[in-house]
Amino acid sequence: MADESVVGSLVSLWRYPVKSMMGEELNSTKVTENGLLGDRAYALVDAETGKIISAKLPRKWGILFDCRAALNLPSQVKITLPDGASIMGDAADINRVLSQTFGREVKLETFAPETPSIEMYTPDIEGLSDSDAETNALIRPNTFFDAATVHLLTTATLNQLQSLTPTSRFETRRFRPNLVIQPAKDATGFVENQWVGKTLAIGNEVRIEITEPCPRCVMTTMPQGELPRDIEILHAAVKHNGGHIGIYANVLQGGTIRRGDAVAIVV
Repeated sequence: MADESVVGSLVSLWRYPVKSMMGEELNSTKVTENGLLGDRAYALVDAETGKIISAKLPRKWGILFDCRAALNLPSQVKITLPDGASIMGDAADINRVLSQTFGREVKLETFAPETPSIEMYTPDIEGLSDSDAETNALIRPNTFFDAATVHLLTTATLNQLQSLTPTSRFETRRFRPNLVIQPAKDATGFVENQWVGKTLAIGNEVRIEITEPCPRCVMTTMPQGELPRDIEILHAAVKHNGGHIGIYANVLQGGTIRRGDAVAIVV
């Protein structure tokens, strides 16, 4: 990489093996055309409606944030439940245990329908469409991803929002990125907005195409662990950055990425 094209370094990597559950931080990972290996490889499906279950409808599925998923093997998921018990995704009674946890019949799936959809709630914030309403939304065909297979965020954006709204906690986990990048040369502000439409090289192998800013939803405001519910998180995104935090990308070339890898714009 030419030094002048380097825009930052990769400081953390995350994957979320089960859609809308807490995920796991990684030191390195393979990247395929479907994003980070194992990311959103599974999802829960509402047996009654057939819809993909998402924490975007907190009153119904907020308990997802009390569950954690990790890949125990390349093709096997381990789910930790709210009471601290854990169960493997291939357990014979997995759907019974999950249904008991969620209080309604659900199924753990690995194959997405051709036209998957979710239910979602949009908070009552001026500037958001469908404000204070529950709606149905189509997500990326044949996958459990909402819109793109990779989500990036810079530490500069988190710092910018923190300075603008000091009473809130703008922590990485609220935004569920795959890749967190520390910008070069102490760049400040919403740095990644400038990368939309460009191709980034991560390490020596991976190339991704930045497609659009990432619109934020109610999930950023939800409590998780000791982080409290905070509607001001989303309000700040709307007020200061058009409702966006981070950017979406598609994979052009797979490979392996590692914490500390340089991130550069491909010229």
